[in-house]
Amino acid sequence: MNTLDGNITAIQSYEGISLVKVKSNDTIFTSIVLDTPETASYLEIDHSVKIIFKETEVIISKDSNPNISIQNRLQCTIESIKKGVLLSQVNLNFEKTIIESIITTNACEQLQLEKNDTVIALIKTNEISLSPND
Repeated sequence: MNTLDGNITAIQSYEGISLVKVKSNDTIFTSIVLDTPETASYLEIDHSVKIIFKETEVIISKDSNPNISIQNRLQCTIESIKKGVLLSQVNLNFEKTIIESIITTNACEQLQLEKNDTVIALIKTNEISLSPND
């Protein structure tokens, strides 16, 4: 599981769901939360939270600005690649923090990923969870 520390910068709620913006270093993450500030006490501006997402939810692009709807875009450098028969683990350096991505080895080879390549890690808004930093 990938985990980053951040602070809530904005909350937009409607019908029991909140769209929450969280700043980690200089990057804004967006998450959908099935709570509101009225139902979850940690949902308040400037509150410290953990940003959590699975390795299998990290999409890798060599295109620096792909024209797609995914809002969470992290510029990274490939730290290492461990290729398996079916799956590959790609370790990405994001602002001095290692983020893991698990993709198919076929995709890794099609993208011709190599150590030190600059890539964009993409994570869908609904795949990012938030947890209070207690």
